[in-house]
Amino acid sequence: MREITGKHVLVFTVSAFAVIITVNLFMAWKAISTFPGLEVSNSYVASQTFDADRTAQEALAWTLVPQYEPAAKEMRLVFTDKAGLPVVLKDLSVLIGRTTSAAQDTQPTFARVAGAYVGKADLGRGKWMMHIEAHAEDGTLFRQRIDLDVKG
Repeated sequence: MREITGKHVLVFTVSAFAVIITVNLFMAWKAISTFPGLEVSNSYVASQTFDADRTAQEALAWTLVPQYEPAAKEMRLVFTDKAGLPVVLKDLSVLIGRTTSAAQDTQPTFARVAGAYVGKADLGRGKWMMHIEAHAEDGTLFRQRIDLDVKG
């Protein structure tokens, strides 16, 4: 067995730190390249109307129930008012994507069918999220984020 010298300790220490730094740089690059990290472009501007927007949305008293049918590859969004009746929307915008990556983001087109809004969406197994923005007939904005777990 050889004697451990100062050079051995130096090589071991430098090698250990090189591995740690390389792994950290790789993980940081992966995190930045797969997820934009933005919910809003300017959080200060968004915060100025947050309370008023929330109050207006709560006054709508809408309930949203998403239903995904894997066999038909269809997403169904059922909006109901406080009386339980279907809601007619002025417009609807939906972004569906993975919670950790923007690579599979899609914006399906929805059409009103029998009181619900139906759109084609080919979602694989796993965790998904939806950002939903809709306007009531009077122009009130309804905004919601929903997390989905698609089973195989």
